[in-house]
Amino acid sequence: MKKQTIQKPTTLSGKGLHSGEFVNLTIHPADGNHGIKFKRNDIDGHPTLNADVNLVSETNRGTKLKNNKTEIGTVEHIMSALCALGIDNALIELDGPEVPIMDGSALPFVKAIKEAGIQEQEEDKEYFVVDETITYTDESGAELVLMPSDHYEVTTMIDFDSPVLGQQYAELDDLSKYESEIAPCKTFVFVHELVNLIDQDLIKGGDLENAIVIANEKITQESLDTIAQKIEIPEIEFNMEGIVNKSDLKFSNEPARHKLLDVIGDLALVGKPIKGKIVATRPGHKSNIEFAKIIKKQILQARKLKGKPKYDPNAKPIYSIEEVKKLLPHRYPFLMVDKVIQLEENLVVGVKNVTGNENFFQGHFPGNPVFPGVLQMEALAQTGGILALHSQEDPSDWDTYFLKMDNVKFKRMVVPGDTVILKMELLSPIRRGIVHMQGTAYVGNNIVSEGELTAQIIKRS
Repeated sequence: MKKQTIQKPTTLSGKGLHSGEFVNLTIHPADGNHGIKFKRNDIDGHPTLNADVNLVSETNRGTKLKNNKTEIGTVEHIMSALCALGIDNALIELDGPEVPIMDGSALPFVKAIKEAGIQEQEEDKEYFVVDETITYTDESGAELVLMPSDHYEVTTMIDFDSPVLGQQYAELDDLSKYESEIAPCKTFVFVHELVNLIDQDLIKGGDLENAIVIANEKITQESLDTIAQKIEIPEIEFNMEGIVNKSDLKFSNEPARHKLLDVIGDLALVGKPIKGKIVATRPGHKSNIEFAKIIKKQILQARKLKGKPKYDPNAKPIYSIEEVKKLLPHRYPFLMVDKVIQLEENLVVGVKNVTGNENFFQGHFPGNPVFPGVLQMEALAQTGGILALHSQEDPSDWDTYFLKMDNVKFKRMVVPGDTVILKMELLSPIRRGIVHMQGTAYVGNNIVSEGELTAQIIKRS
């Protein structure tokens, strides 16, 4: 899959749900490594904000981004539409503080993007592929789980202890169904929440056209008149429990579907499309964003560990310890490679099992044994020697002697019981017997040491 942007700019206009301000918003095409960014054209200097979960400043009835003094409110619906349509790169310009609420759904954004056209780009799309289940729970009862799947799918379950809504469930098993089954679903609010939201200086742009309003119990006409006056909408007539604007419902479980829409939009702030299945129980913007932060950390960790070899201890090695001895002159107590699990033209991966029986632990930090960093480099060097010698016709007739080490870093302690994965990659072709390699040592999902090592292949005398 290739990254995507839009073919031409497209503009939408409307009021902000919370600010009530009229805002013009234009989505522009962007180059292949741009990402999604928001730009405030109404502020001096036209500051730009990345669509990044680490910039989320507020999650009260919407998701707000903030960097220094620049804010962009209610980004979740447009982010949901961009994510569902596979848009990786776009610049969103606004002349106000908030993405317009439109009709309370993501459908206007979907339509605008599709009318503008979707453009495939040269760059490959980079997914976050879920290998292990990630979970999050909070004190409100929200629970979100991300588990492995070969495509993106979302399930939401909600329960507001409401006699009107009851328990609701929604599922999206294919993003191709988003436009018809999820995008049209409006945001919703309970009547008993309205006065509190108004008192918080929110929902200034809310009305019966851009939100589903739900009454859990009968409400007096006087209370409805007060609410209508405060948010400056026509008089509401409703004297029973139920959905005030029921004629606007697209689906019987529309609130659960809108929650699913929000989950997609909030999690899109991790900055990469996800290959995995999300199950969200009682999700809200706060829990979505906290979960997105966890996923973002996983993405950064995966990026750092990109290229980390996979080690299956049950698989037959390329070279066993006895076969390693035939290639390397080192012997106990200085042989630092137990086996080789991968060997290619430009790459070798070895394994060193660190045990408490290593002879150097007797005098190196007794009582607090630590595998010396210089011996980690030696283990990498010996592994690299196997790669270098592998290219020779009679490898047992040659030795490798290391000339220098550059940019060496020791990042974590290695202790008895650790299994160290030793990866050496050629940085340039071998010329005149000179071998230049990048070495990286891993324990679990952590890089413990790394450095550039240069060696020379010399015939054994």
